Amino acid sequence: MKTVFVTPETAERSWYVIDAEGKPLGRVAAKAALMVRGKHKPTYTPSQETGDFVVIINADKVAVTGRKRQNKMYYHHTGFPGGLKSATFRQLIERHPTEPLELAVHGMLPKGPLGRKLMKNVKFYVGPNHPHAAQRPTSIEL
Repeated sequence: MKTVFVTPETAERSWYVIDAEGKPLGRVAAKAALMVRGKHKPTYTPSQETGDFVVIINADKVAVTGRKRQNKMYYHHTGFPGGLKSATFRQLIERHPTEPLELAVHGMLPKGPLGRKLMKNVKFYVGPNHPHAAQRPTSIEL
């Protein structure tokens, strides 16, 4: 028996669409990270980009439980002294509607060059429309 080694060039890659409206933030992010990484496939290779493409629509309507909308904080640093910036979930979703979901998916992917490459395979859209209809994406229910 021979071991089959799948490379990114020979991998079968599909397109999937996830509707995030009313779905919990973490569940949508976890499902997207799993699909992009390719862990749902029998040909999964940890060091290769063999996963699928994921389109997330209605990313601004993702649900959070409890008082996270007012209390959950997001931080980033500008790189200058005293440059720590913070924003609540509500402020971040008003300014950049897809950013909380992008940060959640990014945090679930590997760090380094592979994670940055995989992040390009996830597409986030504010409304229910997306320009990837030509790829005929399959809808995923959570």
